[in-house]
Amino acid sequence: MPNSDKKIYLTFDDGPILEVTEWVLDLLKSEEIKATFFCIGDNIQKHPEVYKRILVEGHQTGNHTFNHLNGWKTNTNYYIDNFKLCETEHLKLNTENSFLFRPPYGKIKSSQSKIIRQLGYKIIMWDVLSYDFDATISVEKCLENVISNTEQGSIIVFHDSLKAEKNLKYALPKAIQILKNKGFVFDVIS
Repeated sequence: MPNSDKKIYLTFDDGPILEVTEWVLDLLKSEEIKATFFCIGDNIQKHPEVYKRILVEGHQTGNHTFNHLNGWKTNTNYYIDNFKLCETEHLKLNTENSFLFRPPYGKIKSSQSKIIRQLGYKIIMWDVLSYDFDATISVEKCLENVISNTEQGSIIVFHDSLKAEKNLKYALPKAIQILKNKGFVFDVIS
């Protein structure tokens, strides 16, 4: 996302969940950073109090489908219905819709994209993937993926999920410190 203020955008996919999202929120609060959380509707339904905390603490949220669907492998009508189910969960707890959407796995058909954009949503991808969800990479490699690829305007993806927890808990605090030391400013996507 082009800007002239050395802004970068920290994003989290797949939450909210009790164990990991709350840890992320505690860290962001202590670092005085705002981020954007792309939430799965099923997890919002299961953990409404964590979702509310994301909002109360001033972070942005976005739609990540209700069941983390791969658009390439999903019928368009079913995909849009699942997207709308997630939207319903957001709106139960959030009086304002952010109109941000991130397709799970970054996989979406053009027919799905067209409908979602016609509904007024911005589709938000990324340029820096931490690979925190990949158990085959080391915690150091996860950190390096972020540090070596972040530049002004970067959208960075971490995952607030149990699968990513080990790499996330190592890499995220260190990445924040290193990126702050490089003069980057964290902002939410709007």
